[in-house]
Amino acid sequence: MATLEDLGVSAFINILGAFVFLLLFAVLRIQPVNDRVYFPKLYLAHKRAHDHSSRSAVRRFVNLNVCTYITFLSWVPGALRMTEPELIAHAGLDSAVYLRIYTLGLKIFLPIAALALLILVPVNVSGGTLLNLRKEVVFSDIDKLSISNVSPGSNRFFIHLLMAYVFTFWVCFMLYKEYSNVAFMRLHFLASQKRCADQFTVIVRNIPRTSSHSTSETVDEFFRRNHPDHYLGQQPVYNANRYAKLVKKKERLQNWLDYYQLKFERHPEKRPTRRTGCLGFCGREVDQIDYYRARISELERKMASERQKVLNDPKAIMPVSFVTFDSRWGAAVCAQTQQSKNPTQWLTDWAPEPRDVYWQNLAIPFFSLSIRRFLISVAVFALVFFYMIPITFVQSLANLEGLEKVAPFLKPVVEVKVVKSFLQGFLPGLALKIFLYILPTVLLIMSKVEGYVSLSSLERRTASKYYYFMLVNVFLGSIIAGTAFEQLYNFLHQPPTQIPKLIGVAIPMKATFFMTFIMVDGWAGIANEILRVKPLVIYHLKNMFIVKTERDRERAMDPGSIGLGENLPSLQLYFLLGLVYAVVTPLLLPFIIIFFAFAFLVYRHQIINVYNQEYESAAAFWPQVHSRIIASLLISHVTLFGLMSTKKAAFSTPLLIFLPLLTIWFHKYCKSRFEPAFRKYPLEEAMEKDNMEHASEPNLNLKSFLANAYLHPIFHLFEEAAKEEQEETVEVRIDKAQKQQQQHHQQEETHVRSSSQYHEESHFRSTHETYYHHEESHVSRSNQYHEGIHVRSDTDSPSPPHFIYHYDIQP
Repeated sequence: MATLEDLGVSAFINILGAFVFLLLFAVLRIQPVNDRVYFPKLYLAHKRAHDHSSRSAVRRFVNLNVCTYITFLSWVPGALRMTEPELIAHAGLDSAVYLRIYTLGLKIFLPIAALALLILVPVNVSGGTLLNLRKEVVFSDIDKLSISNVSPGSNRFFIHLLMAYVFTFWVCFMLYKEYSNVAFMRLHFLASQKRCADQFTVIVRNIPRTSSHSTSETVDEFFRRNHPDHYLGQQPVYNANRYAKLVKKKERLQNWLDYYQLKFERHPEKRPTRRTGCLGFCGREVDQIDYYRARISELERKMASERQKVLNDPKAIMPVSFVTFDSRWGAAVCAQTQQSKNPTQWLTDWAPEPRDVYWQNLAIPFFSLSIRRFLISVAVFALVFFYMIPITFVQSLANLEGLEKVAPFLKPVVEVKVVKSFLQGFLPGLALKIFLYILPTVLLIMSKVEGYVSLSSLERRTASKYYYFMLVNVFLGSIIAGTAFEQLYNFLHQPPTQIPKLIGVAIPMKATFFMTFIMVDGWAGIANEILRVKPLVIYHLKNMFIVKTERDRERAMDPGSIGLGENLPSLQLYFLLGLVYAVVTPLLLPFIIIFFAFAFLVYRHQIINVYNQEYESAAAFWPQVHSRIIASLLISHVTLFGLMSTKKAAFSTPLLIFLPLLTIWFHKYCKSRFEPAFRKYPLEEAMEKDNMEHASEPNLNLKSFLANAYLHPIFHLFEEAAKEEQEETVEVRIDKAQKQQQQHHQQEETHVRSSSQYHEESHFRSTHETYYHHEESHVSRSNQYHEGIHVRSDTDSPSPPHFIYHYDIQP
């Protein structure tokens, strides 16, 4: 059981670690060589540029201005200077609302901590119960400040009951205000948002296949029949996953080739060689530059073959399509209604914004999604309980006194003062943090297997899994495992009627472990987040071995993102700990308040200068945040009810029954009042915005705006490859007598003409051409949908499948 001295050791280590991290950050961030590590978002937004001035080599790497070292905390006012509207314009609504979670934590726990420390702590200290049970249970001085120190049957429990009601009403009031504000911010953000492709686009899944029509024809016929007034066109979805894997493999090989070429340029006296066997220790010795060139050449042949397969194989097109409409109102009607009498076909939903689409999962057959999600649910259930093994071991380190009673031979080692303080005050929280490090990545992979088609939904599903894991393993697992180890001796030697009493007294005693965990994860961990050790090391390794141009340097930057899948559950755990222990052990609340305040500063700085969010969901995650805090509130009620039932508080305990009932009613009200703003788009808003747009831009050409918005990113690579092939096959034919005099001049002119001709042809095709897989019926199908359009000849190289327009709509 950790004592005040152990907590002091832990606090000293974590505060010292946080201070060292912040000091290193203050020094490293002002060095010119690290500018792209600590300010990548400003580079991506073109608000900061690489310094090409003629400064000395030393000044390009090291900041020699002494004044900047003195003001090492200047990043704090810089993080607070930007207003919330400016922050939304700079980083998006998701980032701004994410920061509001931290301010919500401060708004909730600052008043609660003030009341709890001023009222509940004196009540608990004057109880004196643990002094009478010192031979029966293991406790520390910290536990004397908790509800465990109040004698059973005492009228003091009415004060705890009153505080529980006050805290619940305050939390519900703040949640209501915040839900209302965020819902308003979302609607205002959507109303003021610039024209985006996803406002006019619906994703259609499980399209029925017919033998007489292609998928594109089936979609076009269905929507012309059922949405004749607003249907604009469609973008078929192609299975290009294999080609995407080849592209990634080529990028890796190209990086190695660049590395060895740069190495040879620096040391031209010796060409780099290596063995081809396992880890370079066996196999034949080869020239690395020639070796990787050969592998890339072979891979390019495979990519060309796979490209032809994607473009020409009818099976490559998936029963999924992005369907667009000529108005937001038409898209809203389609996305929010059932399209077919068969509820499993023609499933429609709002399309994610193009950068939010997770293209790999669009190729997953719809019928397999239910099976995948069932299997993943079973896997998550098994993973949660598998992790109970290391969690239990961690708790054994946090409860050495209880472990000594079972294993006395460990006593000489753990009784050393320094070892004991380190094991109980710092190591348990650090070990738990390490065990949780790889878990978000594993859960994200599981969510991808489930088949969700947007990055935002993947992160929300990952956050849900991680939350349940944190609830079962970190919270409940720590309490149960800790209680079992601490009271194992008493469980074996006390009458069964005494066990509920021992459990009720032991639950608040786990507050000391959570205090150490908050200091490791919430203090030192957040300071490590701003230091960005991993991106710093990776950037400089890439800059040293791979980077040759400014474009390479931009690719080497790793701005990262908020990471909602990992950070939201961690935040919800802090809300859970604060609400559960607000009445039980109020001393934990200051630790949580320091976390919320410190993390708010750090993440605000990171959002302004570092993170580049991959997508914008307009705060679609907020209903999940609200529900998790409500769940934490209910868990706190159940925990307090069980605890007080063991304290013989027969008169005060029954009054707690009304708290969870009132909380559930409040949650249902908020769900019906605010959640529709996050799930549906009002037709009134859609029509109003359409009318405003038609009035301000009567000649708007939505066709060209939506043309290739949802074209698979791989097809952009196809266009680049086609351009390179065309440029390589240009032949320059001139008179032999003039060849030596005009060769250089003619090549330049030919290159300009071929490039111009290619761009004109690409523009013409992307605007007018309809692509179909069946070559034998290409002309007839083109005549069916378009008249007078450009038709590819058999000698043309396949072009990407551009947007297919409704034949009645004029550009």
